[in-house]
Amino acid sequence: MIEIKVPTVGESINEVTLLKWTKKDGDWVERDEVIAELESEKATFEVNAEKAGILTTVGKEGDTLNIGDVLAKIDETAAKPESSNAEPVTQNPASNESGKPEPAIQSPQPPTSDIKATPVASAIIADKKIDTKAITPSGTGGKIMKQDVLEALANPGKKPLVSGGELFSRNVRQEKMSSLRKTISRRLVEAKNTTAMLTTFNEVDMTRIMDIRKQYKDKFKESHGVNLGFMSFFAKACAIALGEWPSVNAYIDGDHLVYHDYADISIAVSTPRGLTVPVMRNVESLSIADIEKKVIELAGKARDSKLTAEELQGGTFTITNGGVFGSLMSTPIINIPQSAILGMHKIQERPMAINGQVVIRPMMYIALSYDHRIIDGRESVSFLVRVKELLENPELLLMGKDPVKTLLEV
Repeated sequence: MIEIKVPTVGESINEVTLLKWTKKDGDWVERDEVIAELESEKATFEVNAEKAGILTTVGKEGDTLNIGDVLAKIDETAAKPESSNAEPVTQNPASNESGKPEPAIQSPQPPTSDIKATPVASAIIADKKIDTKAITPSGTGGKIMKQDVLEALANPGKKPLVSGGELFSRNVRQEKMSSLRKTISRRLVEAKNTTAMLTTFNEVDMTRIMDIRKQYKDKFKESHGVNLGFMSFFAKACAIALGEWPSVNAYIDGDHLVYHDYADISIAVSTPRGLTVPVMRNVESLSIADIEKKVIELAGKARDSKLTAEELQGGTFTITNGGVFGSLMSTPIINIPQSAILGMHKIQERPMAINGQVVIRPMMYIALSYDHRIIDGRESVSFLVRVKELLENPELLLMGKDPVKTLLEV
């Protein structure tokens, strides 16, 4: 019997949270097969079986474990069960009669059915033309029962907050904070308490960028295999502006100011487990296509909890996009030890006065929260105005200067 212990994941990390078991107690596991997922205060990582054998789980999902604690045991002397030769459907999709692979089954319910309901419930829904969103299912697997439909008809416009709950419920639930959520909480409070944080605002006319995307989106995807989004324009604009206003790209270390001759831009990614901020390295040296590819890579890893500790450390500046959730304006909080963060927001058509005429333009509010201890008002405002200029005139992103002025040397 060998013991699988919680591995060391970082110098400053003393404990982790057991997120879930990917193999059950008593299962046969192969060598190097993933048996569990753990979450530290910085990232999520997998634990592999060191030997093949029968697994005995020790910890429970949700437990907080110290580095070096026994996570599981494996009996490597046990005989391999004959049934283990058959691969599970979820790992190797079955084949249909034509020999083409079918997708792995994720749920016992039919994936093609939009509404899961009993025949009687379905008939009442069709007859009364009821919005199924207003019905709280009580059946197994989220199936709508006849009584659920009758309850919705008897209480129009009334719906419990939680699925399967009751009207006029006074139920209170408690859940233990994950290591990631505790870290987010600590860092946000630390940022508010240890920095002299202010926020300055501006707005960007997104017409030119939207026209460029519309004109080149198909050709761009054909050439590079990725979609042309907004983040690459913002990241490139920020990289240029950071070079011109180095204090925005610096941070305080004791009695010293640490400046960076590169732009490692963190991008805030929202996941079901909380906010993560992976880093794009040397954005000043990347092309628009390189940035788009990196954004997709990091966002995918964040959603799948595959980010490494290295990918979450060392950013010099952060961009966050609340616009994807509909935010029109906000004041983002600095991602310490950085000194500034740029907030993107929802693009909304608004009437603008241009050359004495009222014109409808797609506008976006942008916000820069900054640490006033290191960044003065002139620098913060000038940085944001420069970002605005670069976004409204995308040709400037090529070399940071107006091509005609460069030609005329003026």
